[in-house]
Amino acid sequence: MVVPFSGGAAAQKAYGPGVSDTEILIGQTAPYSGPASAFSRIHKTEIAYFDYLNSKGGINGRKVRLLSYDDQFSPPKAFEQVRRLVEQDEVAGIFSLLGTAINTSVRQYLNSRKIPQLFAAAQSSSLADPQHFPYTMGFLPTLRSEGRMYGQHIAATKPTGKIAVIYQNDDFGKDLLAGLKEGLGAQREGDIEAQSFEVTVPTVDGQIAALAASKPAVLLVFAYPKHAAQAIRRVHEMGLNLVKYVFSGNGSTSTIQSTGAEAYKGVLRAAFFKEPTDPRWTDDQEMKDWLEFAKKYMPDADPTDYLNSSALSFAKVLEQVLRQCGDNLTRENILKQAQSIRNFLLPLGLPGASVNTSPTNYEPVKFMELQRFDGAKWLPVEG
Repeated sequence: MVVPFSGGAAAQKAYGPGVSDTEILIGQTAPYSGPASAFSRIHKTEIAYFDYLNSKGGINGRKVRLLSYDDQFSPPKAFEQVRRLVEQDEVAGIFSLLGTAINTSVRQYLNSRKIPQLFAAAQSSSLADPQHFPYTMGFLPTLRSEGRMYGQHIAATKPTGKIAVIYQNDDFGKDLLAGLKEGLGAQREGDIEAQSFEVTVPTVDGQIAALAASKPAVLLVFAYPKHAAQAIRRVHEMGLNLVKYVFSGNGSTSTIQSTGAEAYKGVLRAAFFKEPTDPRWTDDQEMKDWLEFAKKYMPDADPTDYLNSSALSFAKVLEQVLRQCGDNLTRENILKQAQSIRNFLLPLGLPGASVNTSPTNYEPVKFMELQRFDGAKWLPVEG
């Protein structure tokens, strides 16, 4: 609806569902329970940030209320909860859904109703497809881009030898595997020994044993934290001397603690954000601000866990979009402003990382850095 602005004859406020003079209502689902519950801290940080922002007056005088329901990391449950957010709560948009399967399960529904599905906490290439799904936008570099970087690094540093891959048997795992093959090149594809697993299985020990039989030089683990921790720990227990890569989302301190720091030593992964444990950022003002924020607004959270700190980036980019909207807070304009981010420095991002979007560019962040865990912290791989 269009609401006249009382302060000026020509000015008007354009509101869609979920918006009033005092509030902007945004919805999300999150894995507060289930196999990906380790990632729920992302959403807890987002909620804490908007609580902080609201304490400072909100955005253009409106408080942002983030409704966050448990989806148990189940696509059917996520669909049910998203319908609740849209049809009962009447949110202005959906924000930061975690996981490829979760996002794709609701994508058609949200696009058919022209509801923004912004900044997915998932890196599937299918979430950067404005031609077919203009209302769905990813955030970080795609899984295919990440897998490609690993393949290129292996091609440059391990030109021979078997390459073992354990991957989640869904679009998430397959996207990473496809990128790996692209980065390696056709001449190395025959060196790949791959084992898939279902996200519901209790253990991946069998897959690791099968891969070990091929005597690989390299292991890539394309899995979420629970199974990634199992795989890296089992390889360590078996005494296998391998170069190990993990999906970027497995760098948190909780994943490392559940695996064992000694087992994790030497593991490689892609990174997009400043690591709170990296000595490069000891005197960095942005990092100091994060630590102060976490101490005050998230006293029970581990401020050194990048899953907590990186979530601030998602929230701040949504804040930027809503600020750009001004008083035109229709769903159409929220999408338009999400498509119009220009050289916005990625909050807590690595140097050189910025956010850029357009109606044809739905991969806002493209910058990645390869890092290695030294037994205590993540450090950049030189060269």
